Amino acid sequence: MPGRSGLDGYIDAVGPPLPAVRTSGGFHGRRIQKTGGSTFIVSLPKNWVLARGLGPGDVLLFTPRADGSLTVYPASATPAESQRRLVEVSNDDEEEHLFRRLIAEYIAGYPLLEIRTAVRMNARTREVVRNFAQRMIGPEILEETAESVILQDVVGQNPLPIPSIVRRMHQMVRAMQTDAMAAFRARDASIARDVVERDWEVDRLHWFLEKQVTSALRDARILATLDLTLPECSTYLLASRILERIADHAVRISETVELLGSEPIPEKILQKLEQMAERAATCLSDALDSLDRRDISKANEVIDAAQQLTREREHVLREIVSKKGRLAVAVAYVLESLERAAFYATDLAEIAINRAVEAPSRSSDVAEIASVAAAAPSR
Repeated sequence: MPGRSGLDGYIDAVGPPLPAVRTSGGFHGRRIQKTGGSTFIVSLPKNWVLARGLGPGDVLLFTPRADGSLTVYPASATPAESQRRLVEVSNDDEEEHLFRRLIAEYIAGYPLLEIRTAVRMNARTREVVRNFAQRMIGPEILEETAESVILQDVVGQNPLPIPSIVRRMHQMVRAMQTDAMAAFRARDASIARDVVERDWEVDRLHWFLEKQVTSALRDARILATLDLTLPECSTYLLASRILERIADHAVRISETVELLGSEPIPEKILQKLEQMAERAATCLSDALDSLDRRDISKANEVIDAAQQLTREREHVLREIVSKKGRLAVAVAYVLESLERAAFYATDLAEIAINRAVEAPSRSSDVAEIASVAAAAPSR
């Protein structure tokens, strides 16, 4: 407008006055203007600029999104994950309930957690907090007082690519499945205990991945560092959850060792269970492969194989009806866990089919991000 200069005038209008653009549903409409030979300009909502304390000369960053939109944020803004989180707990809280609460706070992505009680923190509560810090990836005890423990995330947001975390989880789950069946055959309690303990490793990787995705959903800058789209983050989070569930079923198979005791297992049934376990593990590997390659044909093969495994399970169940109670119950537990593992793999296969029909946009996203980065002013 005449007589106005700087950002204030730039926000309201650029060039000749234009008809008002309607604002509704939280969206601010702005017309594209052209200045010079090739530069396009869009004005910013005045309230947004003033609310963030911005002014002339401040730098804004743009992140292209897979849906074609742009995310805009000030270069000087403090990321949301840098905030300190106060977690008020009670010495009367159940240990398991307190541990779950701390996991939820961890997933929220705050690098500083101050766990505080209204009175002096007792030894039981303090031990739960210490155990939590040892179990999770990142948190370390930074400071302790009579009423509080402060944990700091020393790892940061993206020390490992999310696809690498999922691959690592798959390797661990596959090994747990193999060892669980080995413990079942040999009735080896030491192998069974090792499988149970390794389940914690799978859990901590899943929680760590969930923390990364949660932080990315909250802050576009973190999402940009992941080199993944939001749908891809969602897919990897689902894959991680499925792997964590399959690991739980490997634990359940291991726990049947104690139930069996010295009860002999007919070799014919044992061999059938091992064959089914191998097929369930193959279903999982093929499902992840079909997800990575967007291979609909292989995904359908996984679903068909899981359905075949269900038919085999019913056949084995009919065979153990006449067996002794302890043996029948243990075999039934193993059969159920193998079937559930196979059907979790079909969930991944269905996700792979859904992803395969999506229009590929990654290459165009990368090119667009590169062009925006090249055009950004140096700081």
